[in-house]
Amino acid sequence: MKVRNLLKNEFGLPIGFPLQNWKPALVPPRAPMVGSWCRLEPINPKKHAHDLFNAFLGDFEGRNWSYLPYGPFDTTDDFEAWIQNTCLSADPFFHVIIDTRSNKALGVASYLRINPTMGVIEVGHINYAPQLQKSTLGTEAMYLMMNRAFEELGYRRYEWKCDALNSVSRSAAERLGMRFEGVFRQATIYKNRNRDTAWFSILDVEWPRMKKTFELWLHPNNFSQDGSQIHRLQDLIPDESL
Repeated sequence: MKVRNLLKNEFGLPIGFPLQNWKPALVPPRAPMVGSWCRLEPINPKKHAHDLFNAFLGDFEGRNWSYLPYGPFDTTDDFEAWIQNTCLSADPFFHVIIDTRSNKALGVASYLRINPTMGVIEVGHINYAPQLQKSTLGTEAMYLMMNRAFEELGYRRYEWKCDALNSVSRSAAERLGMRFEGVFRQATIYKNRNRDTAWFSILDVEWPRMKKTFELWLHPNNFSQDGSQIHRLQDLIPDESL
């Protein structure tokens, strides 16, 4: 990662590095993000509720909802009503993840805590149906959201937060190139229980390295004929010491 020199004030105290030509980031647009395997678009209860509800039924135990402050839902109508009442705001800005081969919605993810002035944006409310978990589609979706935040909108910091007990989410954040920043103890309450929150982030100066890594991993040459990956994403990350 590029080392940036700190400024000092008149007392010789370090006061941070300068931001040259900084201007606020842009608000995420209501435009789709299209990749080779998936497409992300703003959630629409009438258009997406049925597919999403059926996809989530593949999670027979309801494990997906363990660390989310809502769900599971008993009926399609309940699920559609939740989308209508909760998921149509500008922040959080919910997207559905659609398999471009089947045109079926298989998961959701959102931008939230969107702060263009400071150049900070978070990804969250991630819920992948079993078909999307540990898939190329799922990884590409996260790449597309990061790429839009950094390349198109000009954010400086991209955050990922999760319940500190959610080992799957923590592993996913690290696999995607996020840096662990610590745990905020007793940060919030949901479903009448405590949550300690683990924080992860990736910065604009780190993104070029990770963008190259994602592009190498997503390239068709990295997959065998049966669709299996040849190289793991984390194995393609360049060594910063070189």
